[in-house]
Parts: sequence; structure tokens; C-alpha cells
Amino acid sequence: MTFQSAVRRVGVVVAIAALAASAGCAKKEDGETQASGVKLVQKGKLTVCTHLPYAPFQSKDASGKVVGFDVDVMDLVAKDLGVEQTIVDTPFEGIKSGQDLNTGKCDAAAAGMTITEERQKVMNFSDPYFDATQAMLVKTGKPYKSLDDLRGKKVGVQAATTGRDYAKKLADEKGLQLVEFEDLAAEQQALANGQVEAAINDLPVWTEYIKEHQGGFEVTAEFDTGEQYGFSVKKDGNPELLKKINDVLAKAKQDGTYDTIYEKWIGKKPNA
Repeated sequence: MTFQSAVRRVGVVVAIAALAASAGCAKKEDGETQASGVKLVQKGKLTVCTHLPYAPFQSKDASGKVVGFDVDVMDLVAKDLGVEQTIVDTPFEGIKSGQDLNTGKCDAAAAGMTITEERQKVMNFSDPYFDATQAMLVKTGKPYKSLDDLRGKKVGVQAATTGRDYAKKLADEKGLQLVEFEDLAAEQQALANGQVEAAINDLPVWTEYIKEHQGGFEVTAEFDTGEQYGFSVKKDGNPELLKKINDVLAKAKQDGTYDTIYEKWIGKKPNA
């Protein structure tokens, strides 16, 4: 080997090493890529944004562990990816606006979130995984059977939710005084202490609340809004993860795992 060829070979090795280092940096900036080709913001973890509490979809149990319908489904996705799910509790406004996904706070959002045209503009949704409806909760024995009975009364709603949007559309017509709360727990507490006469939110969360407060509250009206929940990922930012979520959902529905999760958290099997 001549001196010149040796120099050239060393130069090639250095160049290759530099390219490898550069590629490594780019990979780190873009997120860790799993063997399946799915990019994640943390190596070995599926980071999921949610807003607590929103039982039975996500809430903390007595030990402080986050559990729920959404948690179980996203655990299936994490298992399929060969990673663990880690949950980030964040304000719902940041979830529904797409900000948390855009800034890399999380890979996906699972927050009992209704698929809407407005939200689809800022994030990509999975196939629907839950059919939802709105409902009105009151203290047991109160004479409120419909929104018409609440004219001039205070009605609690949760900020940034479709329940709030539904009530807002009817507020003038029905003469409702809407009181907005940052989260579900605050809305529930306001109803319990008499700050509002009724509260509107998704039916499953009221069903769960009634189970925890036997005899104290009842759902007196349901509103079929045709809503469906979906998991979301960054807008046009992670099609591989979106496909993975949809594939896992389809498989879970086919093999019965979805039905088991549904019955565990909702108390009955899903409608056929």
C-alpha cells in the first residue's frame, strides 16, 4: 500500500465516521425509531398525554397509578411496539389544540377525546374506538328532567369539551347560566356543593361518578350527539404510529380483547 493510498483510506474512514455521527444526531433529534419504524419522543417508551381525572377512561387509583379504558388500550399499543407506556397529565386545552403533540411533549393523546372537524385540522385521529353521548347529572331528587327545567339556573360544564360546546349552543334558547370549570373534578365538586344545579358531560363519566357516590346523584337526561372518541397523533407527523394504533385496535376488536376492556370499565359489553 502506498503512502498516498493509505492517506486516502484514512480519509474515507474519517468521512464515514463523520456521516455516521451526523446520522446519529439526526436520529436523536427526530425521536428514537423503533424496529417497527415508529418514531417515539423517548427511547423505550410510548409517551401518552391525557388530562386527569376522567374516569373511567383515565384516573388515579388508590395507589396513585393511572388506570382506565384508554390506558388499557394504549398499553396494547405499547406492548405491540415492545415498549412501556408512560402517561403525562396535562391541561386538556394543550391536548385538543394539538400543541402537546406539536412540541413533542408526547407521542399520542388518549383523553376520552371526541373526534371533531376542528380538531382534525390540528391532529390526526385514529379510527373511532368509543361511541359517546352527553348527559345531564343532578343531585338525586332534584326536579330537573330536561334542560327546559333549568331556565335561569346555573349549569356546570367542563372547559374545552364537546359537552361545553353542546350546552353553549343551547344556552340562550334554554336560558341557561353556564359555569365553566377547568377539569371534571372541579365540575363534580361544584354540583356536590350546590354551586350549580346540574352538570353536563359525557355519559360514561357520570355513570362512573354515580357508582362511586351511591344514592347521591342521577342522570336525568341524555343527549345523543353522535360523538365518537379517537386517539390522536401529531398532524402529518407520525403516520407509522397512527397505523400501529389502528392495527392494534382492529386486532383487539377481532380477538375479543377490546370487549374485555370495554366491559371492565363500562360495565357492559359494547353494542354490536
